[in-house]
Amino acid sequence: MKELNPLLHSQLRLAIMSILMNVEEADFVYLKEKTESTAGNLSVQLDKLLSAGYISVEKGMAGKRPRTICSVTPAGRNAFEEYVDALKSYLNL
Repeated sequence: MKELNPLLHSQLRLAIMSILMNVEEADFVYLKEKTESTAGNLSVQLDKLLSAGYISVEKGMAGKRPRTICSVTPAGRNAFEEYVDALKSYLNL
């Protein structure tokens, strides 16, 4: 059996990647609402995905408010697809 990617096996990181796989980009507030996570925990998990090269993060301003936009990278898309394939091998699908 294939080994499950430990970086993606975390519940919150898997949720973040699942969301980003289905949209072109998502802002921090959207991800926070969808994952029902705290801002601090979401920020830490985004940093881990960014460090791995799985997502890109663009910081800017929307009026006077900071805005963080996240999107999945080709490497992240590949890692997620490999994770899903590995998971399927455990489920015999």
